[in-house]
This record gives sequence, structure tokens and C-alpha cells, in this order.
Amino acid sequence: MFDLAVHKSSRVDEMFALGWEEGGAAWEWRRQLWAWEEELVRECQDLLSDFSLQAQSPDVWQWHPDTANGYSVPLKVSILASWRLLRDRLPTRANLAARGIISPAAHFCVSGCGDVESAQHLFLFCSTFGSLWSSVRSWIGFSAADPQSISDHFLQFSYSLGGTRACRSFLQLI
Repeated sequence: MFDLAVHKSSRVDEMFALGWEEGGAAWEWRRQLWAWEEELVRECQDLLSDFSLQAQSPDVWQWHPDTANGYSVPLKVSILASWRLLRDRLPTRANLAARGIISPAAHFCVSGCGDVESAQHLFLFCSTFGSLWSSVRSWIGFSAADPQSISDHFLQFSYSLGGTRACRSFLQLI
């Protein structure tokens, strides 16, 4: 979507001032969007709908420990991370090569395994990184068959153990 945007060099505060709600001037494109692209824009607008910028406050990430409920992930962070993973929007080498950011010849996995570096490869099949899941499952006391897709892996990992919302958020973060 960035490639299609008219306001590529605008800062976040400038985009906010233009209006990033539906119909806002921040959403100007070099061409008419396809239906699937419009869906992506709507998802982004939904994520941005509750944000308000405050000029007097510096931009910072903060985590406030919750001693009563344990670790938690802000819902919007969890949703954005999940959305990027499930929609294959992570900056893997395959995606960067497809967008012309790196050379197509440089699309191989950073681990040196020789396969194309995609989200599916990194998270599930890479002999270096994908193999970490068995250690993570052992660490949290969860045994399951290895999933064959990112969405199956996400659902299995997030919901199979049940538990509290904080527990599910923690598993989603992992």
C-alpha cells in the first residue's frame, strides 16, 4: 500500500491532520484501489480509529506491569502483529524482493539453509528457526503436532491451551 500512497514522505502527525478516518485526505492513492486493497485500508483504519496524537507528549512505548493479572500485551499491538503475520505482511526477504526493495537473488533465508525466506518458511519449516517451536512448546508444557500453515500454527498456539485472556495474549505474542 505504501507504494501506491501519494503522501509517502508525510510524518504521522501530518497524516493524522489530513484525516486517516474513512474518507480522510490521508488516504490518497496513485491509482484506483482493487477491492482487496480497499479491505487492507479499512483494516488499517480500524486499527488507527482509537489513536489520538498529543503534541505535548513524546512518542514512547511503555509497558506497565500488572501484578494482579501478570503479563499482558496491548490488544492493538497483538492485533497488528497477528494481522501482519497472517496476511504475510512481514518484511521477509521474499516479500522485500517481491516489492523490489532487495534483489530477487537475495531472497534466500538468513539462516543459510538455502530456502526462500518467507514467513511460512521462517516460522514453520526452517531448520534453524522453525525448529525452535519444539523448544518453546516444551518450555510451556504443550505438546502438539507441527502445523503445516501459519494460520493453523497461530490458532493452535493461541487457543489450544485455553486459559485466561492474559494467557492467550501471551501465547499470541510468542
